[in-house]
Amino acid sequence: MSRNPRYDVLFQPVRIGPKTAKNRFFQVPHASGMTNAAPHVRAAFRAMKAEGGWGVVSTGACSIHPTSDDSPFPFASLWDEADVRSHAVMTEAVHAHGALAAVELWHGGAAAVNRTTRHAPLSPSGVPWMATHVGFMSSARPKAMDAADIRDFIRWHAEAAVRAERAGFDILYVYAGMGYLPYQFLLSDYNRRTDAYGGSVRNRVRLVEELIDATREATRGRCAVALRLSMQELRARPSEVAESEGHEVIQFLKDAPDLFDIKMDYSATDCAASRYTPEGSHEPVVEFVKRLTDRPVVGVGRFTSPDTMVAMVKRGVLDFIGGARPSIADPFLPAKIDAGREDEIRECIGCNICISSWHDGVWVRCTQNPTAGEEWRRGWHPEVVTRDAEGEVLVVGGGPAGLEAALTLGRRGYRVALAEAARDFGGRLRFESRLPGLSQWHRVVDYRLGQLRRMENVSLYPESRLTAADVAEFGAGHVVVATGATWQPVLCNPNELPGARLEAPRVYTPDDLAAGAEIEGPVAVFDYDNYYMGSAVAEALAGQGKAVTYITTAGAAAAWGFMTNEQPLVHASFAAKGIACRTLEVVTGFDGETLRLAQIFSGEAREIPARSLVIVGLRQGGSALYEALVGKGGPQRVHLTGDANAPGAIAHAVYQGHKTARELGLARVSVGRDAPFAPRDFLPEAAE
Repeated sequence: MSRNPRYDVLFQPVRIGPKTAKNRFFQVPHASGMTNAAPHVRAAFRAMKAEGGWGVVSTGACSIHPTSDDSPFPFASLWDEADVRSHAVMTEAVHAHGALAAVELWHGGAAAVNRTTRHAPLSPSGVPWMATHVGFMSSARPKAMDAADIRDFIRWHAEAAVRAERAGFDILYVYAGMGYLPYQFLLSDYNRRTDAYGGSVRNRVRLVEELIDATREATRGRCAVALRLSMQELRARPSEVAESEGHEVIQFLKDAPDLFDIKMDYSATDCAASRYTPEGSHEPVVEFVKRLTDRPVVGVGRFTSPDTMVAMVKRGVLDFIGGARPSIADPFLPAKIDAGREDEIRECIGCNICISSWHDGVWVRCTQNPTAGEEWRRGWHPEVVTRDAEGEVLVVGGGPAGLEAALTLGRRGYRVALAEAARDFGGRLRFESRLPGLSQWHRVVDYRLGQLRRMENVSLYPESRLTAADVAEFGAGHVVVATGATWQPVLCNPNELPGARLEAPRVYTPDDLAAGAEIEGPVAVFDYDNYYMGSAVAEALAGQGKAVTYITTAGAAAAWGFMTNEQPLVHASFAAKGIACRTLEVVTGFDGETLRLAQIFSGEAREIPARSLVIVGLRQGGSALYEALVGKGGPQRVHLTGDANAPGAIAHAVYQGHKTARELGLARVSVGRDAPFAPRDFLPEAAE
């Protein structure tokens, strides 16, 4: 196949100062959890995107100096020559595929409290970031920078730029966004200075100008200099001389950088979950920038549709199509569009499990792409699976794990039969993708079914509930059991362990709702799972006109949803839909009329009226079919995977299915272990 001509504009080269990007696909800086401690893992992860056709591939935020220490969250650094060597592994790998390499030079200012280095945090005026989530809270408060501190900061940035060029980066970022130090100078909330760096917008942009100039001068103009700006707050603030303070900032800086990268101020809006936010949501905030500058502009918006991408360019909103999440879900998105295979794009579902990996301090993971983060360690490629197998495999269960296992096994060369008890494939997603805001999650099913239906060595059998005798009669050499998990109607004890099964009228689980149970209101939803299911069920029931009270053991609704940027939007949705929210409580009893509660710490008893109770807490895996097959013995080798093996998020199920399929039949599996480069000054004599 060849490229559709209407997408030709996406493959035009674009000049960025002294550099030229081969196309308009720009993998913007994004967190990956891969620090300098894992240089080969990081290099392989980024290089996969270059191989997949992205014209620019960026690493994540990179600290320029020990006064910008974000621990315990994973962050990269460019402090010394060991760091240069670490990043050079990535730039060499990216350049091998013809892409430009970019680095986001970063100083967190008041938002980086230096837990490990123990430097005093820096800020324009000593104003701290008063974080509301425990992971970010600190009792440390920043010092107000004096003139010497500002000179030092500019010097550190220039020195880091020199190291970045030595590491092989083509594009060097000045990062004035997301609450970090240069941004703090731009925003009057942080910047209360009365000198040349404070007061008017003209003064507040001065530091950013000087950083851009210092970065360009440090590399003698050989590297392109990009400016990453958060525009959400500035665009919303009135100005006496322009449409907004954001317009003023761009007017003052319009000729300063070689590229503008425009984003939002807050993670929940910059990287919003698809549950509440559509593709292209940034446009109302960023659309004005190109009218004020002739420099190229890149922005994001969870772009997965090539038609949307073309529209962004042709309407003059963006010059580059920025991608973070879509580049993780499908590193080969540009290559597929270029080859006329846009129907094969593994589209991002916007679940934000990738973002949660940074909060968790681990390498990035992805619901759609189980190979993300495993490119070097396990040698997994998202598009290439070695055809190294023969024989027949029966996969029982057509949910996320079963679909992924069948697809990967088919690519390995096995003859695969996929049996699903229900009429439609999809498993848990048949129900979950019908919940409010979760329709795009069905892409997990759509992509895999689309690929499976093209494969001559794969047969699909819906409405095929199998017994152990059926499986034995089928006679496949391997059997993969991926029959999922079930929600349990059990309570949660104050010690945060699951309690006893609740025997009472009108007690339900999400499985009952999926089966079509009619729920009588008023209804209480008791959520101690604390991810998306409890809040989504509450929203679904409220949408049916029922009075809903949401109860959780945690301190906020969808508490783990903080990790995926959903939590703030869940609370906003509850307020809009009239859902009552009760936190830090456990359900202690229910008689069909009255729900008994207890405050989780004090034990204080409380009661509310309710006719129905939906419990969203414990999911139980296991499989009677698997146990029967293992007990029978026989020639089949039986493998349990996905939620049936260990319940979790959809990403966990897909990963397990993929891993099972990659390793099935192999006598030995090799897993690499990465290590950081040691600073040369500290190498033992024997190693010199």
